[in-house]
Amino acid sequence: MDKEEFIGLISGKMKLVRTEQDLSQDKMAEILGISKKTLVQIEKGRMDANWTTVVAFCALFNNSELLNSIIGDRPMEFVHMFSNKDAAFPKGRTRGGKVWWKDIEHRQDFRLQQNLISNHYRILDSDEFRWFSTFDQAEGLRRLKELQDSGK
Repeated sequence: MDKEEFIGLISGKMKLVRTEQDLSQDKMAEILGISKKTLVQIEKGRMDANWTTVVAFCALFNNSELLNSIIGDRPMEFVHMFSNKDAAFPKGRTRGGKVWWKDIEHRQDFRLQQNLISNHYRILDSDEFRWFSTFDQAEGLRRLKELQDSGK
């Protein structure tokens, strides 16, 4: 999945999440900072939301059960993945991946996991902080080695 596919996926689920949250179109548009007309166009599939709207949507509805079940993880992890691709610092504590994740490889204090729904990868440290996310397993393994070699 790339950024454009993610935008399309999120745009296509806005109406479902709005319904899940029991929000009117007027209220949802107000929350997202867009016009009702724009929201209607997105919900009818006539256009995709822009990146700023997708980021706001993911941040505001990060705990939506529907959204989490569709992508298999918290939506903000995807936002971080597309926005902070090469940054080497912990990006938030996770629950360790006991439900949606399988371990691929362990190296010292880090492990590479793969999401069972979206198939993307992430690297966690021993304290369950996420350091990196990608859709490319080879890139995940390379970053896992870099983290191990850097002694982070």
